[in-house]
Amino acid sequence: MKYRLYTTSNKAWDGMFKAMAKAEKFIYLEMYILVDDTNKTHNFFQLLKDKAKSGVEVVIIADAYGSSSLKATNIKELKEAGVEFIFFSHWLKRTHRKILIIDNRVAFLGGVNIEEKIRDWRDLQIKIEGAAVKFILKSFANSYRKSGGKRESILRFGFTPLTHKLKSWIMDNWQGTGKKYYLNNYYREKISEAKESVKIVTPYLLPPRWLIAALDDACRRGVRVEIIIPAHTDIKALDKINFLNCCRLARIGVSFWLTKSMNHAKLMLIDNTEGLVGSQNIDILSFGWNFEVGIFSQQKNLVADLKNIIETWKLEAKPFSNEYRKISWGDKLLIGFLRFFYPIF
Repeated sequence: MKYRLYTTSNKAWDGMFKAMAKAEKFIYLEMYILVDDTNKTHNFFQLLKDKAKSGVEVVIIADAYGSSSLKATNIKELKEAGVEFIFFSHWLKRTHRKILIIDNRVAFLGGVNIEEKIRDWRDLQIKIEGAAVKFILKSFANSYRKSGGKRESILRFGFTPLTHKLKSWIMDNWQGTGKKYYLNNYYREKISEAKESVKIVTPYLLPPRWLIAALDDACRRGVRVEIIIPAHTDIKALDKINFLNCCRLARIGVSFWLTKSMNHAKLMLIDNTEGLVGSQNIDILSFGWNFEVGIFSQQKNLVADLKNIIETWKLEAKPFSNEYRKISWGDKLLIGFLRFFYPIF
C-alpha cells in the first residue's frame, strides 16, 4: 500500500486539494466539520463546484451538527453546480468521519476537518493508494446509504467483499460490521494482546469503562502504556475532564505526555508492530454513539513512521504529574456531577 502521512491540518489540506484538482471521475467527501472559510489558501468549495460543472461526480456528506455553521447559500451554490450534498442527521448519532475518495485510486482519512480555526493544529491524516481504497469506498457507501443516498453507482460499493490478505484493513463501527473489522473490538483485542507497549494519541480523554479496564489490565501485565494529549484543547470544559482522567489513569500506571499546542490526532500503536490511524477519539461518543473509521496496518514502514511521529510529539511535550495541580473543590463537584450522569466515572 502506498501512503503519505500529514501531521498538521494545513499540510493535509494541501494534499487533499491537489488530489481533488486531479479528479476525473468522482470526488466523494464525508466530513464531520465542513465550513467555507479556508478560502485564503484552500478554496475547497469553489474547486468542488468547478469539478462538478466539468462533469466530475461530486458527492458530499456533512454531519448536520458538526457542520451546522455551514451557510445555506454555500449549499445552494454547490447543488446548483451539480454537487449532491447530504446532511447526515440521526438522533443522538453523528458521522465523525473525515474521508475523501477520488476516482477509486486515492483516499484520505484521519482526524482532519475543514475549518479555518484548525489550520495550525497538530493532527494526523493518511493518504492511501492501492487495494485498501476500495474498502474505504465500501465504508463510504454504507454512510451514503445511511444518509439517504440513492445513487446505485455508489451503493454498489457497499457490497465489496472483504479480504484477509491485506496488511492494512479499513475498520469502522457501522452496525453489521464484521467482528474483525469493528473498531471497538480492535481496541479491546489489541490492548489485551499487547506484550510490550501501547501508545495512544487523542485530543479528548473520556474513555468508556471497558477501555479503562483494558488499560488497567495491560499495566498490570507490565505493558508500558503511554498517552499523548494536549495540555489545552479547543474546549475549555474538556481540559478539566482530561486532567481528571489523567489523574485517574496515572494511578493505575498510565504515563501521560501533554503537548503545548492543540493536537487533534487519533492514533494507536501496539508493540511498535501494528498501528491504527482514524477519526475516533478516546471518549464515550466515539466508542458508543458516533460513526467512525480507521485504518489498521502492520506494514513495517508505515508503523515505523507512526512511531517516529509519536516520538517527535513526545519531545515537544512534557510528562504529566499529579503534583502539577491539586484537585480543587470545584473539580470534586465536577466529578460528582459526572458520576451522576456517566457511571463510568
